Amino acid sequence: MRAASRAARRALFAASGSRMFWPLVRSRATIFMLHRFNDPEIGVDGLDGETLRRSLAALRRQRFEILPLTTLVQDLVEGREHAAPAVAFTIDDGYLDHAKVAAPIFAEFDCPVTTFVTTGFLDGQLWLWWDRIQYVFENTPRTSVTLSLSGVHLTYSWRDALQKTRAEEDFVARCKTIPDIDKNDAVIQLGVAAEVDIPAKPPLRFAPMTWDHLRRCEKMTMTFGPHTVTHPVLSRATDAESRFELVESWNRLRREAANPVPVGCYPNGRDEDFGEREIRILDSLGLLGAVTGIIGYADSAALRRGATERFRVRRFAYPDSVDDVLMVAGGAERFKQLVRREQ
Repeated sequence: MRAASRAARRALFAASGSRMFWPLVRSRATIFMLHRFNDPEIGVDGLDGETLRRSLAALRRQRFEILPLTTLVQDLVEGREHAAPAVAFTIDDGYLDHAKVAAPIFAEFDCPVTTFVTTGFLDGQLWLWWDRIQYVFENTPRTSVTLSLSGVHLTYSWRDALQKTRAEEDFVARCKTIPDIDKNDAVIQLGVAAEVDIPAKPPLRFAPMTWDHLRRCEKMTMTFGPHTVTHPVLSRATDAESRFELVESWNRLRREAANPVPVGCYPNGRDEDFGEREIRILDSLGLLGAVTGIIGYADSAALRRGATERFRVRRFAYPDSVDDVLMVAGGAERFKQLVRREQ
């Protein structure tokens, strides 16, 4: 049914002309959220570079306004409308493939893109916790593991790759609901139970870009914003931990980047992953706003409704086809919202 619905939307979009829904997003903007980029040389399975090229070429050809993130947020806050739909690109975390694969492609189309970096990751202090979990599940010789997660007894068993993937997904989801210290202990427990030694440094496919990479990317069209120090779920952190993660991440980025972007990004970014405490801290740092992982258009009316709304800016996960990119950016998703009365 979902495939049929998508096909119907595409048919309507094509039949009515790609610009039919543009007026629906005149006071809104599309901020795309990307994560990994396909790089067979180091074993990364992500968005294919050619798909990204085709999308950027189509957006340029149809004259969408592709804006730097700071400009787009300022325009929304000030109520400035655009003749063509406004689009901004963001990437989360700061992996090596962001510098190696994504930055040259965005530069090829003179497209600005903001990458939110986990500063402790770039400093070589850690590798990201969900990657450690993936590494364990990929390398375990066992077909079951038993461990305790924050007092909850867990047993995972699998007979095939699909069952193993489901076990990994369940463990990751559970880790998002507990404090960071418990989560790190749980990942260590998982490694022991699975008989996998987790390396101190990440394998190349899970590695970060370096600060030198960052500065080289700044000479192209990539800019950088703060994404905490260690990528915790902030709502699970203490007051001191939350302040440290946000303040130190911004300060570290300001020391290393030539033009740090004054827009933050919450790890995971669901409604339950941050709150008023985090908004107050970011506001006190003088940041313009912050983006979330909550799906939707960035809405000028919402951002102007109250000062804190600037720190709840919505984004769309990047679609895996050119048609879907154009549909989202061109307002077709807004049309669907209106049909469903999702104002």
